[in-house]
Amino acid sequence: MNELFKSELTKRGDLVYEYIRSDRQRKRFHGKDVHDSVYLYLDGKRGKSLRPAVLLFSCGAAGGNEEIALPAAAAIEIFHTWTLVHDDVIDRDSMRRGGYTVHEEFRRRAGELGYDSDAAARYGSSIAILAGDVQQGWSVSLLSALEGRGVDSTVVLHLIRMMETDVVLALLSGQTLDVQYSRAPIESLSEDAILEMLWKKTGALYEFSGKMGAMIGLNTKDEENELVHSISQFTGRCGTAFQLQDDILGVVGDTKKLGKVVGSDIKEGKRTLIIYHAFTNADSAQKRRLSETLGNEGASDAEVSEVVDILADLGSIEYVSALADRHIGEAKSYIDQIPQSGYRDLLLMWAEYMVKRDF
Repeated sequence: MNELFKSELTKRGDLVYEYIRSDRQRKRFHGKDVHDSVYLYLDGKRGKSLRPAVLLFSCGAAGGNEEIALPAAAAIEIFHTWTLVHDDVIDRDSMRRGGYTVHEEFRRRAGELGYDSDAAARYGSSIAILAGDVQQGWSVSLLSALEGRGVDSTVVLHLIRMMETDVVLALLSGQTLDVQYSRAPIESLSEDAILEMLWKKTGALYEFSGKMGAMIGLNTKDEENELVHSISQFTGRCGTAFQLQDDILGVVGDTKKLGKVVGSDIKEGKRTLIIYHAFTNADSAQKRRLSETLGNEGASDAEVSEVVDILADLGSIEYVSALADRHIGEAKSYIDQIPQSGYRDLLLMWAEYMVKRDF
């Protein structure tokens, strides 16, 4: 990774997490399980801070002051976090960022208190759902703090409305499609349908992060402003590329680096573009092996490894990697509309990182 970009990304992440972890924020949350569940992913190994960083870069690229936008950067990180907490319940994942997921952590805590296995599992899931709800409300509260920093109140209200309507609906629609597709025959899908699902699940929040940063920087609620449009289109396309790279890492990544189990998408039957490409190009024997393993939660490591070999042999991983690069290329077509500055350079470095990262 470019050392300058790494330094600048870390700097923004430090600022955001210092804000989130401050005593002023912590005292909002009463009750140990409420506090601990809300902060589980925030106090442990923190996220990559890509969404808050691009929000701050976009604010600067639009001529704004990053310091003013800091509550919005914190809000977008918290907003992203609640979606992870709920996704982990839906996917029944037990690991996140190298530790237990919220529902798994509180299942274990309940078991230590003497709950039977079913009651402990219900408690863990209940706490995770409630923690996500709290985090979503928290993100709105953080956005409202922009007004006290000089952002026009009509702009703040517009940003909240966009986040809680447009972005939420896109994310939940994408998640719904993800769940539905995992049970749909692969041949009933298409590359365009899967890409739309990926944009809704991931690209929409990245697009909003860039759009919000630019709108704060310009102190405008005009979504059609040329600079706002260019930055949001740039970040949205990069967001889809990010998800494509994430799907690649999900089958060939390093579990220790990723902090989650590699191969879990295969066992869950996720209809990623890698799987779709492989299935549409596989021979009958390969299709049979793919069908036997996809969605089989009891599949052995050897069976998952065999599927990964098929994905590689059919060129599916390489195909999706090239597609991610193409999305980055499309994103860069919007960069000419952004004035030359150090922030513009950081946006370009951020774009490259989205598809070059290995965790």
